[in-house]
Amino acid sequence: MDRAIKRGAGGEDGTNYEEVRYEGYGPGSVAIIVEGLTDNRNRTATEVRTAFNKNGGALGETNSVSFMFDRVGAIRYPASAAGAEAMFEGALDAGADNVESDEDGHEITCAPDDLGAVRDALEAKFGTPEYARLDWKPQTTVPVADEETARTLLKLLDTLEDNDDVQRVQANFEIPDDIMEKLG
Repeated sequence: MDRAIKRGAGGEDGTNYEEVRYEGYGPGSVAIIVEGLTDNRNRTATEVRTAFNKNGGALGETNSVSFMFDRVGAIRYPASAAGAEAMFEGALDAGADNVESDEDGHEITCAPDDLGAVRDALEAKFGTPEYARLDWKPQTTVPVADEETARTLLKLLDTLEDNDDVQRVQANFEIPDDIMEKLG
């Protein structure tokens, strides 16, 4: 009983968590990368495979879709942190590769090896970011113009994100605004 309580509290049961990555294709040939943290690889693999199979996708082998993505350092600030020009100049001075600003905020990308240095320089100037992490950025996007395909794809992504072991899901799709409104 004590061991169950400790396990539930998140400590001292000797649980070994490991990072896992799954890759596959969703409806409409959308490439999907699923990153997770698990204490049971077999359980997580089965749950991810089931999610893909039940929602019109197919789980692939390691590196079956990752070649369509670039590994980048990603840092996000809210729009209130700075104006677009100030953020661009600050990120450029910090060594970032790109800054994309819109009304929601600023997305800064850099080389994976430069993430720590760029984050620290931006933190000193603009404060703590919403996040600073390694991310997968799609090289190209796949248009999903069919409403039923979009519905199934979004259901697959929701199912994957609802899994307790899944940390992040990246995909290379683009759904037109009018279809998103119908589904929303």
